[in-house]
Amino acid sequence: MTAETDWGGAPTVLRMILGRQLEELRTRAGRTYEEAAATIGVSHSTIRRMESAKVARLRLADVEKLLQIYGVTDQQEIDTFLKSVREANKRGWWHTYRDVLPDWFAAYLSLEQAALQIRAYEAQFVHGLLQTEEYARALLSAGNPHAPAEATERRVALRMRRQDLLSRPTPPRLWVVMDETVLRWPVGGPAVMRAQIDHLIALNALPHVTLQIMPFRSGPHPAMRAGAFHVFRFRARELPDIVYLSGLVGAVYLDKSEDVVVYREALDRLGAQSTPARKTEALLGAIRKEL
Repeated sequence: MTAETDWGGAPTVLRMILGRQLEELRTRAGRTYEEAAATIGVSHSTIRRMESAKVARLRLADVEKLLQIYGVTDQQEIDTFLKSVREANKRGWWHTYRDVLPDWFAAYLSLEQAALQIRAYEAQFVHGLLQTEEYARALLSAGNPHAPAEATERRVALRMRRQDLLSRPTPPRLWVVMDETVLRWPVGGPAVMRAQIDHLIALNALPHVTLQIMPFRSGPHPAMRAGAFHVFRFRARELPDIVYLSGLVGAVYLDKSEDVVVYREALDRLGAQSTPARKTEALLGAIRKEL
């Protein structure tokens, strides 16, 4: 057993890893949810929530007792696991934006910050990691028309801060397929859109970024009923690929293999049907000239 892994530094993701490791240890030890719960004086549903990372914090004393009844006797292993628990209980940098950050999106940020690979289909607007500040401001203002200017600026700052991960020494692999609609929507006006397209051209030149455009002329495609979605892949063996679907008041996160494979196959088909990545710059340049 080890809790030391290349997990990416995001607290929610580390809780997911630790939860899966606790589940594996419990199962291997032949302990039921009820037996584990009795050990630390909680309900069996609390053990289930710990294992599925649906608790805000993991109590060190509880985890240590669980490790002991699961047969972990080596003190160094216990100390290593508890060290990871302390890391998991820390707040992510995005906590400072909690005044403008919905709880359901905080989970997304944790996944994004820890991902090895991010694949996405965008149907209406530029992916948040690829937006210019002016584009983001125009988009967020339209999406939150009643928000005070200060709140909008906080949301813009959060979006810009997210983009720091693309300039890390070991950034995630980002592969985005955008519908042509994204580039035709006049977000912020022609000047903002021209600057946004210039930004996309520059980012597309990065070795870890791949952009593809789904042109109108391609017609119907595999994601035409789905809307935008993102698929995350991680370094940690404990974590499956996770699909993110957003709505106006919440989000859905899918990790069952039979669900994830549908979205991964859709992305593969989208990539095959879209303009080849090597032609993205030329297509972006052509659209820019029309603005």
